[in-house]
Amino acid sequence: MPAPQPSQPTDPSPLSAPPERGDARRSAPPSALSPVVPPVLAEVVRSGFVEGRHRGALVVLGADGAVELALGDVTAPVFPRSANKPMQAAGVLRAGLDLSGERLALAAASHSGESFHRDLVRKMLDEYGLDPALLQCPADLPLDPEERDTYLASGASPDRITMNCSGKHTAMLAVCAQRGWPLETYLDPEHPLQRIIHEVVEDAAGEPVAAVGTDGCGAPLMAIGLVGLARAFRSFVGAGPGTAERRVADAMRAHPEYVAGTRRPDTWLMREVPGALSKMGAEAVQAVALPDGRALAFKVEDGATRALGPVLGRALTLVGVEGPVVDRIGRAPLLGGGREVGEIRAAF
Repeated sequence: MPAPQPSQPTDPSPLSAPPERGDARRSAPPSALSPVVPPVLAEVVRSGFVEGRHRGALVVLGADGAVELALGDVTAPVFPRSANKPMQAAGVLRAGLDLSGERLALAAASHSGESFHRDLVRKMLDEYGLDPALLQCPADLPLDPEERDTYLASGASPDRITMNCSGKHTAMLAVCAQRGWPLETYLDPEHPLQRIIHEVVEDAAGEPVAAVGTDGCGAPLMAIGLVGLARAFRSFVGAGPGTAERRVADAMRAHPEYVAGTRRPDTWLMREVPGALSKMGAEAVQAVALPDGRALAFKVEDGATRALGPVLGRALTLVGVEGPVVDRIGRAPLLGGGREVGEIRAAF
């Protein structure tokens, strides 16, 4: 058996300035993949042997909004995926839909597909006179593994309402119906609603959208840097009462189980850390803001969600969050023969 390999320390990459207008880098499609090898954020350790590493980038903002820690290139644009959802929900409010409470939290959700999520989506569709067939998110099974097993055992099949983005899509359809905007093209980037959401993202991030793509649910997806993503979450927590941004943050924090589910880290964090705003995104993206102005955002480059918890747990420790919830989020054991033989651990 080979001797155990020690972890190799990785120096954080310096915070790089955005390219100037006319820079040659503008000729290539924006990408989070830097030509410089990103630092290791997490290690996979089995039986004392480091068998794998997850690289990425992470930024921590201080209470004044200044960058306190930058690992990797935190200004390169990334697709935040569902970490964009608070901004999409704020766009729906800015467009004129009056949502609050659980309904607004569900509009910003990547819900687990539990029965209470599905029931509220159906109720919202009924309240706005919308046919479920208008939803353009794909049919799917519940995101939560336990709920998925129960759902399939009941004989149910993939459904648009069950898809984790159905609350967001319902809210988008509702405001379009209210404003008299086309329903069949509500996901077109040039649709009036999506143009408003684009503006909200830029306002919150404090930087221009670098690229527009299509998310897994079919909605337009705006690329921004990790600094911009952390800044956006910080702006929602610090926004004035009654603003669209603050209303979204307050609804998410008051009803975290509608943002995620009963067995999800975002829910645990917002329940157990007063005032915290937290949202994960596919391809291993995470953003968190605290009520005193501190914020963080990161992306694991290979998209491995198994590294999310350990990286998030360590990042929370760096911004001063302590307690059982941090240990719970950060713990990622590896099994061998049905017993624990290692772990996925943060490497910074």
